[in-house]
Amino acid sequence: MSIFSYKFSGEVWQGETAFNTGLFIDGEFCYGANGATMDVLNPTTGKLITKIAQGTASDVDVAVKAARKAFETTWGLNASGSERAALLRKLAELMDLHKEELAAIEALDNGKTFDCALSIDVTVASETIKYYSGWADKITGQTLETNENKFCYTRHEPIGVVGQIIPWNFPLLMMTWKIAPALATGNCVILKPSEFTPLTALRMASLIEEAGFPAGVVNIIVGHGDIVGSAISGHMGIDKVAFTGSTAVGRKIMDAAAKSNIKGVTLELGGKSPTIVFDDADLEQAVGFAAYGIFFNNGQACAAGSRIFVQEGIYDEFLERFTARTKSTVIGDPFTKGVAQGPLVSKPHFDRVMGYINSGIEQGATVHYSGEEKKSDGYFIQPTIFTDTTPDMKIVQEEIFGPVVVIIKFKDEDDVVRQANETVYGLAAVVFSQNITRALETTHRLKAGTVWVNCANQLHVNVPFGGYKQSGIGRELGEYALHNYTNVKSVQVNFRYKP
Repeated sequence: MSIFSYKFSGEVWQGETAFNTGLFIDGEFCYGANGATMDVLNPTTGKLITKIAQGTASDVDVAVKAARKAFETTWGLNASGSERAALLRKLAELMDLHKEELAAIEALDNGKTFDCALSIDVTVASETIKYYSGWADKITGQTLETNENKFCYTRHEPIGVVGQIIPWNFPLLMMTWKIAPALATGNCVILKPSEFTPLTALRMASLIEEAGFPAGVVNIIVGHGDIVGSAISGHMGIDKVAFTGSTAVGRKIMDAAAKSNIKGVTLELGGKSPTIVFDDADLEQAVGFAAYGIFFNNGQACAAGSRIFVQEGIYDEFLERFTARTKSTVIGDPFTKGVAQGPLVSKPHFDRVMGYINSGIEQGATVHYSGEEKKSDGYFIQPTIFTDTTPDMKIVQEEIFGPVVVIIKFKDEDDVVRQANETVYGLAAVVFSQNITRALETTHRLKAGTVWVNCANQLHVNVPFGGYKQSGIGRELGEYALHNYTNVKSVQVNFRYKP
């Protein structure tokens, strides 16, 4: 297999990387069944970074066999919790050792800034692996009282072979959110990274091998969603599938899982998260967090606060301050000092976001600020603020997944709760108020899996994350994620009763 080698010479980091770009199946790097390759492009320049092996449905078959063998021989119930914990800790240690390299690969491949990739993506990814290493030897059931004739207990056993499909917006972080609880509970994994951002997953394959995980425990297959993703979702030999991405694709995965072996499904899907700013809010705090809530990761976040509702008494002042904050955003090369926002991830996504901006204009919304692409070879779009919207507009109802926000005036609590809940999504929400009673009463009325009060986009590895309605099924992170990867077995031992 070919080795990808790259020398970074940006202002914020200088260094080198070299790693295998093959599929990772049964502990080895290899070409796909048809020997084809696929291009990986740099979103900052639009130019080729490298070519990597392209997976097929046949490769998924091979990986399933390898994972099943590993589950039944070297992993699953054959590896103790303490053994699994030790390997996860070793992986986290290697990630920390290579943290700058991983951040640079992520910035190169995805377009997010190196500083953001280092301080958030890589740091939290390592914390996630460490957190679940602590759970590996604490997967316990219960002893249940029935009567004096029986001893009853439950066991939480690994499900088996799990398929995991991750998105391009947080490639490394989403990988760890998926593999860490699955491995901690004793499952074997077949992971499909996005074809747009596969490089950190491939670098992690080398670290997984170096950490000493048995062959077949983790398999990584890069390929197109309609081929590799479909094969994983409908495979009879895969016992469970977990997906993070769009609601539209989530429906297809759920359908394929049901039509095959009715495998378990967890889905972390889209969002159209409301940010609510009451007239008693700390305006400086609200403006800062609201801007972070929508423009973090260039708006390419499922929990992005893309609808900002501001109470009428402070609407004008909030809009003025928020606009000034938005105008100060420095856009450019992710490896340049002072840059806060890089390019969108790909040309197709760039076109999609620009399509939404044009839709807003066509439907009569006011472009309060920007709405333009940044002229360059890469996929840059200026942060965009819309006002004078109506509830039926696409930019108000649909997930844009870019640096585009609508700011809407509201009257009172009933008005804003109604508007905030008028969406098919229910992933996250934000409430700003210095009246804690008002803030919590509003929070409890919102249909969202996460509500941040006087902050935004705050994630902790021990706090569950997931959505209501069409934003998904199940929870990531915390103890809750462990439930996604275990079967509960009830055991009843009779030692006295005779029929």
